[in-house]
Amino acid sequence: MDLTQQAKDIQNITVQETNKNNSESIECSKITMDLKFNNSRKYISITVPSKTQTMSPHIKSADDVVVLGMNLSKFNKLTQFFICVAGVFVFYLIYGYLQELIFSVEGFKSCGWYLTLVQFAFYSIFGLIELQLIQDKRRRIPGKTYMIIAFLTVGTMGLSNTSLGYLNYPTQVIFKCCKLIPVMLGGVFIQGKRYNVADVSAAICMSLGLIWFTLADSTTAPNFNLTGVVLISLALCADAVIGNVQEKAMKLHNASNSEMVLYSYSIGFVYILLGLTCTSGLGPAVTFCAKNPVRTYGYAFLFSLTGYFGISFVLALIKIFGALIAVTVTTGRKAMTIVLSFIFFAKPFTFQYVWSGLLVVLGIFLNVYSKNMDKIRLPSLYDLINKSVEARKSRTLAQTV
Repeated sequence: MDLTQQAKDIQNITVQETNKNNSESIECSKITMDLKFNNSRKYISITVPSKTQTMSPHIKSADDVVVLGMNLSKFNKLTQFFICVAGVFVFYLIYGYLQELIFSVEGFKSCGWYLTLVQFAFYSIFGLIELQLIQDKRRRIPGKTYMIIAFLTVGTMGLSNTSLGYLNYPTQVIFKCCKLIPVMLGGVFIQGKRYNVADVSAAICMSLGLIWFTLADSTTAPNFNLTGVVLISLALCADAVIGNVQEKAMKLHNASNSEMVLYSYSIGFVYILLGLTCTSGLGPAVTFCAKNPVRTYGYAFLFSLTGYFGISFVLALIKIFGALIAVTVTTGRKAMTIVLSFIFFAKPFTFQYVWSGLLVVLGIFLNVYSKNMDKIRLPSLYDLINKSVEARKSRTLAQTV
């Protein structure tokens, strides 16, 4: 019998969809086809896994967020926020202390890029270890995206570490608080965006605060150098971009924090290694650190460990609450770092630091307010006048009575 006649004899096609557990959600769909060829029955069973089954056992839903082996998805939003904020503050405050401590070692200030290389190596190892401890080992984000993230990460951390050889530590931190400025400049000149009064006011306050803080640093700090301002400004531009890129990639591909850290920092390690090899900066740094292994590699290990824990909580903040909340929290942490820097490390101090820092804080508040105008409603001048008039009338009436 030819194929046409066989096709005409096909009968009794049934599709059955069964549940693995009637009390739970559908685990899979099972399609059974009953085909009859020349009085002989052929059964074809096709099992289509559900969305939950296609994901790893480690991630049961697209909303799972695991930090250092702790599944934050089991907690409510408020608890998740406080856990992430506590992790960011605790680990990054120690991170900032160790960073300044390393650069206080005599002769180490020229080894900023080598410190970044060692830091990226430790981050890659920590990320690999954490990835082995969980069941989800697949790479979800494309390699091209990781190459971009790694480049931005190298720019952020490498230039930031190197700038400490030229700048006072609080000055470096106050610059890192002002991501809004490069973001707005890029939006105006590249995308043609227009910003509201609150955003413009925030940028002006941050700019004035930075100028005032830098002028104070140039008159009081003996190691001030304009090269450090250029380096930290470039790091700031990369840092302004990386948060949004990470947020988009992690939410689009549902990637874990350990995956993000492993691939971005391991690729970044290769970038820095090639750069140091080409510029002949690797040999002198290795020789210097070999003479002081405890104060260099020992501090670098603790520095990298606390930084790794901190970045894990930052990535969790980005994934759960978005880049804006993450930037706000990390900015608060940086303000605390500045205070601790003046407490633990002897350096010249002037009240000009305080006033300029308050200007930057005001700029940060205006930036947050502009992004949440629908949630934060400040009273207008008209409302304040009306309230004051009503208060006076009530007082006059009370006196009359």
